[in-house]
Amino acid sequence: MFKKVSKAFLATAVTMALVAGSAVAGPIVIKFSHVVAENTPKGLAANKFRDLVKEKLGDKVVVEVYPSSQLFGDDKVLQAMLLGDVQMAAPALSKFSRYTKQLQIFDLPFLFKDMEAVDRFQQGADGQKLLNSLSKKGLIGLGYIHNGLKQLSASKPLRVPADANGLKFRIMASDVLAKQFEAVDAVPLKKPFSEVFILLQTKAIDGQENTWSNIYSQKYYEIQPYITESNHGLLDYMVVTSAKFWNGLPEDLRTELKTLLDEAIAYGNKAAYEKSVNDKQRVIDSKRTELIELTPEERAQWVEVMKPVWKKFEKQIGKDIIDAAYNANQAN
Repeated sequence: MFKKVSKAFLATAVTMALVAGSAVAGPIVIKFSHVVAENTPKGLAANKFRDLVKEKLGDKVVVEVYPSSQLFGDDKVLQAMLLGDVQMAAPALSKFSRYTKQLQIFDLPFLFKDMEAVDRFQQGADGQKLLNSLSKKGLIGLGYIHNGLKQLSASKPLRVPADANGLKFRIMASDVLAKQFEAVDAVPLKKPFSEVFILLQTKAIDGQENTWSNIYSQKYYEIQPYITESNHGLLDYMVVTSAKFWNGLPEDLRTELKTLLDEAIAYGNKAAYEKSVNDKQRVIDSKRTELIELTPEERAQWVEVMKPVWKKFEKQIGKDIIDAAYNANQAN
């Protein structure tokens, strides 16, 4: 009697295990949410990651990319990630200030002279350390995606800081960017990216700051008569995931995914550089706006007025990190 029961119990247990196994069988799904179009550097990087994972990992992992805020906007995606509703995202670096103050370093005006300096810092020890600055909030940074250096567009020519006096500029939700414009006696207004064109068109604001690719793709050059090539700030993104999701993956799979993501980011960053060069030329060729190139003396005035902003955020960011970023301007 006991042996019959044991066999029946064993058979039932095996059946239940098989059913349970089939219920959970299937690929690991990574939902990658971002807010821009698929033909942007960030969109290209996300799609490249999806394609590389499919090619290298087969049915083991499936990456689903949701562009153009189809799932979440940058303001809500990190909360959604902590709840497990999305596994990857790449918000602008300015969007992380509520989670860590250290990433405000990337908003400091005139910190980097070119994108090569940005790369040297981000790929160096201090830049890589910043990827872990979100760990106390349950998030892990996996890499940086470039958009490029920012230019100033306005309803009047901007050659020296005094030209910005009293003008209203749209900014991202960043305290550093607010202080940057206050330093030139302008009025910073924190507004969503999606509203910038209509705000410019209706003259509710006088100007904005953005990269060449955004100025071109969003058609700001069609309604802003002047663009100053200032290269005063950086617009980059950080690819993030939740610590719970990432650390829950097998170690070998994490390594494979990180390698593929690095390849995808390199692809996106190459596209960002090419797009910046090409879109700048498209803006010039349109003849819809006047490009203002600053003389060394004019640029020096902007630097002199805006650089004190660094000091205001030194304690929050860390002087050692700011120094490391500034030193990246010198090639080894």
